[in-house]
Amino acid sequence: MKMNNNSKFRSKKITNFVKFIFHISNITLIIFYLYPGSIFGCFIYNDCGIQPQLTGNFLNNMISSNHIYVFIIISFLGFISYSKKTTFKYIITYLFFISVFLELMHIVIPERGFEIKDLTGNIVGVAISLIIFLIFKQRKKNGFI
Repeated sequence: MKMNNNSKFRSKKITNFVKFIFHISNITLIIFYLYPGSIFGCFIYNDCGIQPQLTGNFLNNMISSNHIYVFIIISFLGFISYSKKTTFKYIITYLFFISVFLELMHIVIPERGFEIKDLTGNIVGVAISLIIFLIFKQRKKNGFI
């Protein structure tokens, strides 16, 4: 099915908006990750040492649920924004890199601590988002969507 010029323009506008949201989300993620303490804890509990928990952690406290949720959202925005063949490999590499790098930075940031469960949550979040995105992409290619 061919797209007319109006549809192409609308599609391009949506893609650009999603890219904008992805980049703003990345900047926000980096700020929240590198801040020495919890920005949310400062506002919600008036204590920068407390991290709010959306849900309980997964697999007997072995994987951080907050980290999975954040990286699913960030990754999905990235995959939608850079879904063309030429950029898709780069966004996958970037997202896995940033998920590891940001957690490793907690080793040197005061009031923060490196945790394997957070690192695992980051990586699992990117992987879940990638799997969901590839399923949707395949279904669209086969005409199911």
